Amino acid sequence: MCGGDGRRCETAPVVAVTQTVAGDVGSADVVQALRAALRGEVDDSTRRRAEYSTDASNYRVVPQVVAFPQDTDDVLAALSVVRDLGVPLTARGGGTSVAGNAVGTGVVLDFSRHVNRILEVDPEAQTARVEPGVIMAALQKAAAPHGLRFGPDPSTQARATLGGMIGNNACGPRAVAYGRTADNVLALDVVDGTGRRFEARSGAGALDVVPGLDALVRGNLDVLRTELGRFGRQVSGYSLEHLLPEKGTDLAKALVGTEGTVATLLGATVRLVPVAAAPVLVVLGYPDMPTAADAVPALLAHAPLAIEGMDSRLVDVVRRVRGASAVPPLPAGGGWLMVEVGGSDLAEALQRAHALASDAGTDAVGLFPPGPEAAAMWRIREDGAGLGGRTPSGAQAWPGFEDSAVPPERLGAYLRELEALMAAHAVDGLAYGHFGDGCVHLRLDIPLERSGNPLRAFMTDAAALVASHGGSLSGEHGDGRARSELLPVMYSAQAIDLFGAFKDLLDPRDLLNPGVLVRPSPLDADLRRPWARPLLADGHGFSFAHDAGDLTTALHRCVGVGKCRADSTATGGFMCPSYLATRDEKDSTRGRARVLQEMANGTLVGGGWSSPEVHESLDLCLSCKACSSDCPAGVDMAQYKSEVLNRTYRGRLRPASHYALGWLPRWARLITGVPGLSALTNRVLGIRPVARAVLAGGGMDTRRQMVTFARRPFRVWVRGEGRDAVTLTRNVRGRLRQDDQRLGRPAKREFLGRPGKGTQHGGATGGRRPQVVLWTDSFSDTLAPSVAQAAVAVLVDAGYEVLVPQDNACCGLTWISTGQLDGAKKQLTHLLGVLGPFAVNGIPIVGLEPSCTAVLRSDLRDLLPDDPRAVAVARESRTLAELLTAPAPIGPGDRWRVPDLSDVTAVVQPHCHHHSVMTWTPDRRLLTDAGAQFSALAGCCGLAGNFGMEKGHYDVSVAVAENALLPALRDAAPGDVFLADGFSCRTQADHLAGVQGVHLAELLAAHLPARHGADTSA
Repeated sequence: MCGGDGRRCETAPVVAVTQTVAGDVGSADVVQALRAALRGEVDDSTRRRAEYSTDASNYRVVPQVVAFPQDTDDVLAALSVVRDLGVPLTARGGGTSVAGNAVGTGVVLDFSRHVNRILEVDPEAQTARVEPGVIMAALQKAAAPHGLRFGPDPSTQARATLGGMIGNNACGPRAVAYGRTADNVLALDVVDGTGRRFEARSGAGALDVVPGLDALVRGNLDVLRTELGRFGRQVSGYSLEHLLPEKGTDLAKALVGTEGTVATLLGATVRLVPVAAAPVLVVLGYPDMPTAADAVPALLAHAPLAIEGMDSRLVDVVRRVRGASAVPPLPAGGGWLMVEVGGSDLAEALQRAHALASDAGTDAVGLFPPGPEAAAMWRIREDGAGLGGRTPSGAQAWPGFEDSAVPPERLGAYLRELEALMAAHAVDGLAYGHFGDGCVHLRLDIPLERSGNPLRAFMTDAAALVASHGGSLSGEHGDGRARSELLPVMYSAQAIDLFGAFKDLLDPRDLLNPGVLVRPSPLDADLRRPWARPLLADGHGFSFAHDAGDLTTALHRCVGVGKCRADSTATGGFMCPSYLATRDEKDSTRGRARVLQEMANGTLVGGGWSSPEVHESLDLCLSCKACSSDCPAGVDMAQYKSEVLNRTYRGRLRPASHYALGWLPRWARLITGVPGLSALTNRVLGIRPVARAVLAGGGMDTRRQMVTFARRPFRVWVRGEGRDAVTLTRNVRGRLRQDDQRLGRPAKREFLGRPGKGTQHGGATGGRRPQVVLWTDSFSDTLAPSVAQAAVAVLVDAGYEVLVPQDNACCGLTWISTGQLDGAKKQLTHLLGVLGPFAVNGIPIVGLEPSCTAVLRSDLRDLLPDDPRAVAVARESRTLAELLTAPAPIGPGDRWRVPDLSDVTAVVQPHCHHHSVMTWTPDRRLLTDAGAQFSALAGCCGLAGNFGMEKGHYDVSVAVAENALLPALRDAAPGDVFLADGFSCRTQADHLAGVQGVHLAELLAAHLPARHGADTSA
C-alpha cells in the first residue's frame, strides 16, 4: 500500500494485461436484453468492440457490447438491464479521455450519437440545459448570439462532450478566469448505481436524496476540510469538499469529476458567462519552462483570462510539420507564456496587456490583438496533445502522467525537479499546459512496447514528487486507470476510506465504471501498446519508409485525441470527411486506427490483412490524406489503407475498380494515343446504357458519368501549336557530379534548350530566362489538357523558359490509392529517370494536379527512400502558386505582376492533398494580391479520385459534398467562378451540380493580355 507522506509506492508487480468479461452473464444474454429494451442501436460486432476498446489513453479494455441510446428513455432502459444482469457499464462521450476513464468491460453507452440536444439557453438567467452528449463547441455556438459562453474550454472542445467534461471536471485555458466545470454546474439530473434518479443540487436538504450521505459528511468533516479542495486544480479523487455546509452543501458540484463511477448523467444545468470583448494575447519569452513558471504568480495579480505555458520545442514541431508560416513571429525564448487579457474594448485590453507585460520579468514580449496570428497561436496550443505525442527525437510519447498540477507558486520548483526526474528515468517530453492554474500537460516517451514496468516505475516516483509539492496527480483529466492506484500517495488512509464509502452509498454493487478511483485496477494493467506486435511477418516491412518501417509503430501514432471527430469544415480543416457524413466512429480516423491496432495485436480482430473488420473500417476512407496534416499526431490513414490493400491483394485477383480506376492513366494514354479513338470512345460512352454497363463492369457506381478523354492530349498539342512556347527536352545537358547525384544536392544550375526561343512576355528581362519544368501528369495530359496549355501561357508570361520533358512521367497516384504499391514504385522509378536530372540540377518542377504533386512531395520519398533523386524531386516540386509567389531567383520576383483579377468572384475548393501536403497558403496569397474576391471551402469535395466513382460509395460521396461544396455552389451568384485545381473536385461539381470548374492556371491565363493567351481547346 502507498502512504500519504510522499514515500515511494511499493505496489506489487502485476501482469501487464488483464482482459476479463465481468460476471457470469454471457454476452449474448446482455445483447439480447439490450436489443429488447432499447430503440437505439446495440452492436456487439468485433469491429465495433475494437473501436471502443480504448479512448485517448494507454489502455485497452474490450467491452461486451456498445449501445447507442436514442434518448433519455433508452438510457434508463439500458441502466435497468445492466442492474438486472449485474453487468458493468461505462458511459462515454467523445472518447477523448487520456486517463482511461471511458473504457470498460460489459456495456459501453455512447451518448454522443443521439443524446446530444441543447434543451434550452436562457440569456436572462445566463444558463443552459443540455444533454450529456452535447459537444462543447455546439453549446458555445448556441450561446454566442446572446453574447454568452460556457467558461471552461478544454482544447478538445470541438469534439469533447459536456457529459465527459462533467465526468472529468474539465477546465481548459480559461479556467483561470471562469473556474473548472464544477464551478459552472448548477444542477445535474442523474441515476445512481441503485437505480435512484434524482436532481443533484445545492442547499438545505440536498444530501437527503442519498440515504446516509449527510451522516457520512458529518462524520468526516476533518478530512473534508483539511485534505480536499486545497487549491483550484486538485481534481484527483472525489471532490467531496463541496458537500461542506460552508461550501453550500452542493451535491451537483461533488458529482462533477466522479468519472461515471457513482452516477450516470442524464442532463445538466450549467452557468454561462459573458464573452470577453476583444481579448489580447500576450506572448512572453523566457529561457526555459521553469523560469516561465516562476513568473506566473506576478501575472495572476492582473486577473488574466488565461495563462498557458508552451515549450519552444513544441513550436519547432509545428514549424517542421506544417511549415514556418504556421507559426507567427514570436519573441525569443526557450519557453513561452501565452497570457490572454480582456477589457471592455480593444483599447482597454491593450492597456491591460502592457501593464501585465511590465510585470512579466522579461523583455521578450509579443502582443497579438484578435486576428489570424492570435488564432494560429491558440491552434498550436489546442493541438498540443497530438503534437506532444512525439518527442523531438521522433519517439512516441504517451499519456499517463498527463496533467499533474501543483499550486501555481510551487510550479517553477516543481518543473525543475520534474526535469531531473525525467532525466533519471531517461525519458523526454514536451511540456505545456495551464500554468496559471499550476497544471502541466506532459506526454513522455516511456518505452511501452514490451511491458508496463517502465511506466509503473516512473509514475510511482512522479506521484511522490507531486505529493511533496502539495499537488494533485490530476489537474483536469481525472484519475481513471492511469492514476487511481496512486491516490494513497496524496491522500491519507482515512480519505481513501471516505472515497470508498461515498462510492458504496451510490453504487454498492460496483457496476458503474469499475476499476476507477475506488478499488482501482493496477496502472500497468490492460495497456494497449505491449499487446501489439510488429507487422513484419512476411519480411517486407511497411512499404512507406517511416516509423522504423513498421506499420504497428505507425498505427500507434493514433493516441485517440479525436480531432478527426470535430467538424473540420467549421474550423478550416479537411479531416475526416466520411465521419462528418456518417457521424459513426467507424468512419473516423481514430476508429479505423483502433481496428488496425487490433489487427496488429491479433487477439480480437483475426485474419490479418484480409480481416473483414479491417476492410469494413477502411471502405469509406477517401484517402484524402487530410489526417496526415490535420491530425496533430500525424496519422496518415491513406498510406495505411494502401498498405492493407497491397498486402491483401498481393498475388491475388483484385476488385474490378482497381484495374479500371487504378490503371486509369494507362487506359487514358492508350485511348488518347490513337488518332480519332478519343472522339469515338467519348461518343460510345455518351450512350447512357453503354456507359452504365462499362461502369458496372469496372466496379463503379452506375449513377456516375464516364470521364471525357481529350481529343488532343497535351503531349500532341505541345508538339504542334505549342512548340514555339516551350522547349521539349529529354534530359539535362552535361554530366552531373557523382556526389551530387548520390546525395541529392542541387548542382550548379545549367540553362538548357534554345535560349531566346519563344516570345518574351510580361516582366521578363533580356538574356537567358530562368527555367522551369512543366510536369504534365496523366490527368493534365489526357483528361484536362487545357490546364497544361494555360500553364504554359502563364509561365511564359512570367518570364520563364518552359521545359517539357518528352517522356511520359506518371506518379503512380492511382496505383497508390488502390494499394498496388509494386506498380506505383515502377511508375515512380520511371518518373525519377525523367524528372530526377532536372531536380538534381535545382530546376523547379511545376505540377498542376494537386494529388499528383503531393505524391512527389510526400509518398515518393516514403516509397523510394534510398534513391537520392527522390529527395531532389520532392525538394524542387512546386505548385503553380508556390512558384509564382516565390521570391527570385526561383520565382518571378519583381519581374512579373499577377494578372488583375479584381473582376473575379470565386468559390474555391482546395484539393485535400493540396491542403494536407503543400498547404493552400500561396494560392490564397496570389488570389488576394490579384484582387480576387473569393471564399475558400474547408472539407473534401467527396469524389476523392477513385473513391466516389466506386460502387457502394456514391451516397457517402454525395453526403460529403453536402458538407461544404454543394451548398456553396447552390449559394453562388450568377457569374461566380468555381475554382478548383483538382480534377476530382471539378468532376464532382460537374456530376452533382452541373457546374464547370476552372484551374488556377486557366483563370490566370484568361486574364493575360490577349496576345499572350494560349489555345486551350481540347
